[in-house]
Amino acid sequence: MIMLIYHRITSIEDPYFPALHQLLGTIFPPEEVLAFDLWREPLEDPSIHVYIAIYDGKVVGSTEYRYYSNLQVAMTDFTIIGEANLGIGRFLLRNREEDLKKLAADSYTESLGMFAEVYDPFRAQIHEFGGVSPMNPIVRREVLSHIGYKRINLPYVHPSWDHEGQAVSELDLCFLPTDETRESIPAELVATFLEGYYAALPNKPEQWLSMVSKLRLTKELELYPL
Repeated sequence: MIMLIYHRITSIEDPYFPALHQLLGTIFPPEEVLAFDLWREPLEDPSIHVYIAIYDGKVVGSTEYRYYSNLQVAMTDFTIIGEANLGIGRFLLRNREEDLKKLAADSYTESLGMFAEVYDPFRAQIHEFGGVSPMNPIVRREVLSHIGYKRINLPYVHPSWDHEGQAVSELDLCFLPTDETRESIPAELVATFLEGYYAALPNKPEQWLSMVSKLRLTKELELYPL
C-alpha cells in the first residue's frame, strides 16, 4: 500500500518545488501566489515551514505555517489538496499539529491559537480551483469551521502577494483558539501579528495601513462562528 510522505521543502532547488509551485498556481488566483524566484528567501527562513504531501512520487498537497513564540500564536499560510479521496487534508492537519506542538515546546511557550485567512465565497470573485472539489471556497471555509476556527470581527484586507500593493478584500481573518471558550482576542495582538507577517511585502495599500492603525486604537475583537 502506498503511503503519504510528509516532506519539508527548504529550497527552490528541491526537485519537488516546481510541482508545488505549479499546484499553488492551480489552486489560488495570481495575486495570491509568490513568483517562483521570490520563494528562495522564504524557504531558506528556518521559521517558515513548508511541507508537501507526496504520494507515489507526486506532490498531492502542501501546507505552510509558522510559530511566533514571542506572540505565542501560529499562522497557517495555506493548506492545499491536489487530489481527492487520499486523506491528504487530515494527513497534513495531523502532521502540522504535531510539528507546532514541538515548536511551542522547544520555545518553552504555550500556544494561544492559530491564525488563518479564508475566502468568503459570497464576496469572492469566481476563482478556478483546478477541478478539485475539496478546494472549493465553500468547502474550505466549512472545513476550517469544523476544525474550530472562528472569524475575527474585523473588516479585513491584506496586501497582494504579487508585490503590486493591491488590497485583497475577499478574505476573512480567522483564529483557532487553544481555549475553545475564548470569545475575543486582543486587537493589539492582531495588529502586531499582521505587521510582522506582512513585513516582507514593501508595498502596503492604504486600506491595510488604515486597518492596522484602527486596530491600535481598539482593545478587543470578538470571535464569531465561521
